[in-house]
Amino acid sequence: MHILEDVIDRELAELDKEGVQLRHIGRLERLDPKLQEKVLEAIELTKNNNRLVLNVAFNYGGRDEIVFAIQNMIKDSVKPEDVSSDLVSHYLFTAGVPDPDLIIRTSGELRVSNFLIWQGAYSEWYVTSVYWPDFNKEEFRKALDTYAKRDRRYGGLSETVGDEDYHND
Repeated sequence: MHILEDVIDRELAELDKEGVQLRHIGRLERLDPKLQEKVLEAIELTKNNNRLVLNVAFNYGGRDEIVFAIQNMIKDSVKPEDVSSDLVSHYLFTAGVPDPDLIIRTSGELRVSNFLIWQGAYSEWYVTSVYWPDFNKEEFRKALDTYAKRDRRYGGLSETVGDEDYHND
């Protein structure tokens, strides 16, 4: 749990100087009070920065996020017929943040790992066998180059794909 505290101590001044706005997604109330205070101070310090938004997912789980959203909708007496995708998104930890276009999965693992389950529904995934500590600018460029070649369909079919391409062999 000291990793986040150490990173804030080491990087906050530079991030603020570079115009980075810090946001936290997850259960902040479940963290040590000292760490909660430090995270809230970092968020407050950088709240007006607009060059880049950095979402820090710490003490975060996608299933927990959805349960939390439902609990809060119930607390707010939301009627079942008023529930929509937009409303659910409003109750998530990432409210107001666009869904990711690209999610990069390091270490070669082919699983979601409870990460941005709702938000990642139409995201493109890039999986690399490179582990996070070794993921550098070159690896990031590879991910972006691959993403640039993708046909974003958001759940639809490609106009260039015919029915004959959807059969089982």
